[in-house]
Amino acid sequence: MSAHPLAPGSCWVITDGAAGNRRQALALAEALTPSIRECVVDLRAPWSWFAPRRLPGARAAFSRNGDSLRPPWPTLVIGCGRSAAWATRQVRRWSDGRALAVQILDPRIDPGHWDLVVAPKHDQLHGDNVLTPLGSLNPIDDAWLEDARDAFAGFADLPGPRLGVLLGGARHGATMDAAGLAALLEAVKQRHAREGGSVMVVASRRTPSSILPMVRAAFHAVPGFIWAPGDEDPNPYPGVLAWADRLVVTPDSVNMLSEACATGRPVHTLVTDPLPAKLERFHAELRSTRRLHDIEASTPPVQPLLRETAWVAEHIRQHLGLPL
Repeated sequence: MSAHPLAPGSCWVITDGAAGNRRQALALAEALTPSIRECVVDLRAPWSWFAPRRLPGARAAFSRNGDSLRPPWPTLVIGCGRSAAWATRQVRRWSDGRALAVQILDPRIDPGHWDLVVAPKHDQLHGDNVLTPLGSLNPIDDAWLEDARDAFAGFADLPGPRLGVLLGGARHGATMDAAGLAALLEAVKQRHAREGGSVMVVASRRTPSSILPMVRAAFHAVPGFIWAPGDEDPNPYPGVLAWADRLVVTPDSVNMLSEACATGRPVHTLVTDPLPAKLERFHAELRSTRRLHDIEASTPPVQPLLRETAWVAEHIRQHLGLPL
């Protein structure tokens, strides 16, 4: 392609629209620059099958939003997920290398196709241009938590200690079955019986709707609330992170475990079935650094923080020489 001028200071964020991918990519972009343009890519077959590997006819790969990846090119393009990895690789090529490409999560091909790859330590990806944070990237810091406390100020009226419960769902290699969930709910009820206070439960979009009646029945007589996607009230997830004195997280979600550990509060989980190897490595790292505990464990009220986004952003500035 012919040369085109960069738009100075600009940053494109490219994802497939999945909430977890958007959250990581936007968190990193916002730590680098206020000049952000978000692009959602949706690849059609066969490009989607092979992404991020390249096939001929790249401009025909988009089922929608293909026109959003046109010059003038940004200074930086950040992607998260396989489809985004294909797109960030293409933008780097189309811009003749002038748009610096950062890819979050292991692209599963040579990281040399990007200027920098940010892959969590449990992915076991190595390279001169690879950064390996312990957990996933997120926007949580003291200011974020303060804003969340203000936005959900009513949670201050819930009796303490406030126990936050974050429910994920099935993922590749890990199921969420009724027996495992029942064990977790019972352990939470026993903890509440010992300590009192209130229980704040938030389900995610991955939480099977079939298990929600079990959750509601478990806590119907317990002070607090249960929220699930589709409820009328705004998603209280930020408020739960901000107001909880202790958090229980299902073992399936790297993002939710990372964000819970960013609060500095004790974080607990219950593993009833073997975890996939990568997820098991992540749990082991959290436990070895005293950030994750068994569900019945006694802990100090403050735990080591897991906040890596600012560190990754600063390393990107230095590594790529960004004028952002």
